[in-house]
Amino acid sequence: MGTPPLAKSAEKDSKLGRSKPTVARTFRGVTIPTSSHPNIRRVRRQGTVPSIHGNKFWKSSALLIDYLKKHPPENCQRVIDVGCGWGIGGIWCAKKLDAKVTSVDADPDVFPYLDEVAALNGVKTKTVARRFEQLTVKDLKKYDMLIAADICFWDELVKPVTNMVNRAVKAGVKHIYIADPERSTFLEMAERCVDKHCGDLFEWKTRGSVEARGAIMAIENA
Repeated sequence: MGTPPLAKSAEKDSKLGRSKPTVARTFRGVTIPTSSHPNIRRVRRQGTVPSIHGNKFWKSSALLIDYLKKHPPENCQRVIDVGCGWGIGGIWCAKKLDAKVTSVDADPDVFPYLDEVAALNGVKTKTVARRFEQLTVKDLKKYDMLIAADICFWDELVKPVTNMVNRAVKAGVKHIYIADPERSTFLEMAERCVDKHCGDLFEWKTRGSVEARGAIMAIENA
């Protein structure tokens, strides 16, 4: 019996010193697949293509995860992950904080990817397609914590994100955390919110399987 083609290919790659592409990494107890992961590739082959930059894992989520691991908030049973993309921040909260998580994004085409990431981590989140400006005070009253990462990347997003934070504070959301690699648009939004709601804006970085650097806006609304 001859050597199977895949085995020959692997043997050839080994001889040539080629390394296999990384398909997933583990960071602070959560599995994060890359675009090369078979499950992610399968979703893409089915024709589902996100349209608002939800096509990969964005590193600012790692800033949130690292911060929350080191400073776990009290009373965060109900979490909303806004502009969730692949949803890794909310998935970490479901897995490590045992929270009930609602994953919100304007683009419903991100949800098949999110579902695969959640399945890899043995959890589920509720998915909702909604824009920032569509999240009302009544909607936000359901949650103890709001998290978001890489959501203020265009000039036209500064106002709707700022107003969403204002509504979250009014709704009584206890913890609000938004992370970003310090884009000027994020800093403009964060400075407005920090000044109005006595929040904090601080630099943060991670080490390990995901190295990220940026800033986190934190508002404690207890």
